[in-house]
Amino acid sequence: MPGDLHTHTTFSDGSTPADKLPFLAACAGMTHLAISDHDSIRSVRYAYAHPVQNGVHLIPATELTAYDYERAHRVHLLCYWPDDCAALADFSAMMAEEALELAKDSGTLFKAQVMRVLWQYGLADGMYNTVYKSLFGLKPVRGRILHTPRYEPVDTVLDVIKASRAVVVLAHPSVYHSMELARELIAAGRLDGVEIDHPRNTPEDRAELTRLAKENGLIVTGGTDYHGINTVTPRPVGAFTTSDEMIARIGDIAKARKSTYKRQK
Repeated sequence: MPGDLHTHTTFSDGSTPADKLPFLAACAGMTHLAISDHDSIRSVRYAYAHPVQNGVHLIPATELTAYDYERAHRVHLLCYWPDDCAALADFSAMMAEEALELAKDSGTLFKAQVMRVLWQYGLADGMYNTVYKSLFGLKPVRGRILHTPRYEPVDTVLDVIKASRAVVVLAHPSVYHSMELARELIAAGRLDGVEIDHPRNTPEDRAELTRLAKENGLIVTGGTDYHGINTVTPRPVGAFTTSDEMIARIGDIAKARKSTYKRQK
């Protein structure tokens, strides 16, 4: 059976605790699940500590944020089977900040958590509507309390992933208009795969990514990008998936890299 390789929990900006997701994956018929919280080593450690839960195999993962300074866009890189190493721990710590009660699992205060509180007490018209735009919007008018954190360049984040001996997949290229970057990274041999089966990828980008993946022998992944209720359009775990073949390829590449590292030590 396939797996959902892109989900978020209260370790970052999702609404569902990590220990609840394997049950949801099992109900959806998934045999594999990656809890890929934003810039978090906690999701990685959770999967290593719970390799199988509710009959579902957990793949250690995190979704690291980078910035394409040439095109002024954020970039998300899915990182599968990383070692719990200093490079990844230091990166996660750098991205964290002091947080409030809703952020106790993540260690970082996300906009979704602020909006949950406002919505709960009737001070907002939902998660991502008028109040959200007035506080955090970028266009056409900059939000009153928008905070743009400093993101590391794509090359730096790719180096972190390499140091962790993980498998790197470019997440949802349509979301941050990353197709030009995708072409560059693929041509340079810096990606192991691309995420195609994602709810926000456009048909045009899906078609090109499918072609590029075939031509370059890349892994093709899919995931729901599950955030629970912390999203504009809720989607259940397992709505978008990765095939058994691709899951096996991810595991094989990760094992080979870790084996090579051990021999070199």
